[in-house]
Amino acid sequence: MKRLLVLLAAGATAVGLTTLAGPSAQAATGCKVDYTITSQWQGGFQAGVKITNLGDSVSGWNLKFTMADAGQKVVQGWNATWSQSGSAVTAAGTDWNGTLPTGASADLGFVGSFTGSNPKPASFTLNGVTCTGSVTDPPTDPPTDPPATGTPVATNGQLHVCGVNLCNQYNRPIQLRGMSTHGIQWFGKCYNDTSLDALAEDWKSDLFRVAMYVQEQGYETDPAGFTSRVNSMVDMAEARGMYAVIDFHTLTPGDPNYNLDRAKTFFSSVAARNANKKNVIYEIANEPNGVSWTAIKNYAEQVIPVIRAADPDAVIIVGTRGWSSLGVSDGSNESEVVNSPVNATNIMYAFHFYAASHKDDYRAAVSRAASRLPLFVSEFGTVSATGGGAMDRASSIAWLDLLDQLKISYANWTYSDADEGSAAFKPGTCNGSDYSSSGVLTESGALIKSRISSTDNFPTS
Repeated sequence: MKRLLVLLAAGATAVGLTTLAGPSAQAATGCKVDYTITSQWQGGFQAGVKITNLGDSVSGWNLKFTMADAGQKVVQGWNATWSQSGSAVTAAGTDWNGTLPTGASADLGFVGSFTGSNPKPASFTLNGVTCTGSVTDPPTDPPTDPPATGTPVATNGQLHVCGVNLCNQYNRPIQLRGMSTHGIQWFGKCYNDTSLDALAEDWKSDLFRVAMYVQEQGYETDPAGFTSRVNSMVDMAEARGMYAVIDFHTLTPGDPNYNLDRAKTFFSSVAARNANKKNVIYEIANEPNGVSWTAIKNYAEQVIPVIRAADPDAVIIVGTRGWSSLGVSDGSNESEVVNSPVNATNIMYAFHFYAASHKDDYRAAVSRAASRLPLFVSEFGTVSATGGGAMDRASSIAWLDLLDQLKISYANWTYSDADEGSAAFKPGTCNGSDYSSSGVLTESGALIKSRISSTDNFPTS
């Protein structure tokens, strides 16, 4: 379902919210609201709002609250239809999340501006009932069925893009969280049955990104051999119920058109071989750099048909300008992609970041772009853009909170024991059989494992 967005001006009036929300509103009997400012910059901020229905099932919900300062304004929002009149804000449920069964939650949020102070709002009400964290009467509806159990692929099936979201077989937006390999030409010993068992069972990873470098002693040196290794790793992910991102890891030279013929050959082969699998996602150009969006788009519009000829249903990720920064690292922004999107369907656009180097201006770009473009963070690190240095915990957490709020899928760089700050494991770990305990994890690995191992709660209806 398409995430609904309303741009607001001062004095805007809420109109037609009941119609937009779907079913007619029912009274709530109890609710809880968690309001969190996930990031803040001069004159602006991003807030996450989690509504939990503690009482009877509610259809056609409206959340209302009052800004605590007259200078606070909602600029754009997601996962609800937002409106503001004076200090009064209303968020109305959409067609896909407008019903909240007993115990269910809805995650929404917004980017706001402020001119004075930025205190938290007060007096949250759900369909007229104040959200105090308790119920006014015992719920009368029986509990809903528990969510489907099983692996990420068993639960979600064949994925597709709907609106700006990655959606599952139930046409519901989901977020995948997982890990990326380092270059498989250098760290192949890190990717074996034991390490993938740990990734699927202990880390509870939803996806496994296979980074196949094209240059740097990679694919161009042995096309058949590297194609076979990628296919084998796709099979390993499939056997454990994880999605596999096949990453055509172009980095140097930065123009993906340099590898256009290689890309056509490689993707023709892997798409034909894996077309019947539900777990494959194709990433056709890792980090274009030193090249225009027009050139990247031209490359994509030649490679995508090659994949579609064999595999018409899989999601495809397209790299963006400035090392897949939507152009931000080149002094541009997401508007070039918004104004000139790739002429193809069922695609997403890559965004990469390194938390110690890329902060508020990059997060602001993602917040804006997420309402217009389907984004997939196919690579990110907790350290600097070099892949090394100390972990920036505060920026990493701000990023992860933002991606969770926006339901943007991600893969962390890297599931390896490289001697660099971005690696999940301490050097030498891949010589052994322990890929999960605190003794082998770096600071970055411990943080990421704690985040991706939390419950997914994939929607199944």
